[in-house]
Amino acid sequence: MSYFSELALQYIDGEWRSGSGSWDIVDVDPYTGDKLATITVATVAEVDLAYRAAERAQKQWAATNPYQRRTVFERALRLLEEWEPEIVQAIMAELGGTALKAGFELSLVKDVLRDCLHQSVAPEGRLLTSPAQGRENRLYRLPVGVVGVISPFNFPLFLALKAVAPALALGNGVVLKPHQETPVVGGGLIAKLFEDAGLPPGLLNVVITDIAEIGDSFLEHPVPKVISFTGSDKVGRHVATVAAGHFKRTVLELGGNSALIVLDDADVDHAVDAAVFSRFVHQGQVCMAANRVLVDRSVEAEFTEKFVAKVASLTVGDPRDPATHIGPLINPVQADGLRAQVDQAVAAGATALLRGDTVGSLMEPVVLTGLAEDAPILRTELFGPVVLLVPFDGEDEAVRLANATPFGLSGAVHTGNTERGVKLAQRIETGMIHVNGGTIADEPGVPFGGEKNSGVGRLNGESTVDAFTTLKWISVQHERAVFPF
Repeated sequence: MSYFSELALQYIDGEWRSGSGSWDIVDVDPYTGDKLATITVATVAEVDLAYRAAERAQKQWAATNPYQRRTVFERALRLLEEWEPEIVQAIMAELGGTALKAGFELSLVKDVLRDCLHQSVAPEGRLLTSPAQGRENRLYRLPVGVVGVISPFNFPLFLALKAVAPALALGNGVVLKPHQETPVVGGGLIAKLFEDAGLPPGLLNVVITDIAEIGDSFLEHPVPKVISFTGSDKVGRHVATVAAGHFKRTVLELGGNSALIVLDDADVDHAVDAAVFSRFVHQGQVCMAANRVLVDRSVEAEFTEKFVAKVASLTVGDPRDPATHIGPLINPVQADGLRAQVDQAVAAGATALLRGDTVGSLMEPVVLTGLAEDAPILRTELFGPVVLLVPFDGEDEAVRLANATPFGLSGAVHTGNTERGVKLAQRIETGMIHVNGGTIADEPGVPFGGEKNSGVGRLNGESTVDAFTTLKWISVQHERAVFPF
């Protein structure tokens, strides 16, 4: 199957179709610049068709025995494993992802599908004691109905399925709007996966479009009860505002500005390895990436020398080359914007310990130090291969510097004393943080999400059940009630 010729379409009510908009999204290989596909955008009318199809199909799906629903995810997992070589090539082509990144993303996707085997049968009812004589209180957990999912370009397959798959497993219908930079890996491929796995038509719909065509109709439509959005804090704020105005629940997985902290008793070599991976995997286009590496002054010289040497050894180039560590950013605009931030920081007095060239979408690693505490670059999310080294004196200063950002997604603390690391981690204002690990981690059973501008709500495990279901109280009066009049 040629993904970019067969799956570059809208998928609405079980049918592959062209959009009816007046313009096209051009899907481009970020490394070569070659056109992969051209997709006519979906209109407001097609968004409505998608939501209405999901609404119709959801009723019967919710009534289906959860153990029967589970078989769809068993088949989807087998298909994913069969298609893995082709999917790896598609990730390289559409995202500029390296083989390592593609393998990492697919391992996360498999975890999601495996977890859906449990999520399908996870909801449980409860009996609650009543103060009223002869009354029984029953608490039912039910699917919300239809979920709208908006996914990003950096891990399009994983971050779409992270919401799509459990929402379906829990008995909901879904409409997915993938990022326009990754419409096939993040959209068409997911529709094909579930179509071939036997998901009933209409339950999952994929609309490939842009706000320039549909405005806020995806958010404002009356059918979806929950909107799941993964992306920037700026857009997330808009999503939250519009959804709240229509009394919709939101799950927002937004940006980050994570700090990896190296204490004076850390294993420096291990900390270097963790920091390099945490910053440069997938060119740094990861919300959990370690933008800032905070290093105790007592180990600053040793850490900096080893860190810069390792970063300098990373190979930049063709993502299809197995030797490549850093491929292209998603587009030249992203690369140019990041280069401008680096230029501004250097002009303001920062020192570039390492700074390569930027050509098109390819950006060689940049390591900056000597930043003023109020440098704007320290407070923003850097979605690319740029890292900031910041020295500190003692734990209190490390905590203050780590928290000096509007974001609060992930982080890491490296120390030779585990409990010391845990105590410090508790003081960092993030939703997730890892002692003697990297800043990039996700597991199906743990709550994933951030604090501050990094999001609202959590996904994974019980958090996902909470996100995509609702509670209904039904009381049963077993004895004749007495009313006051």
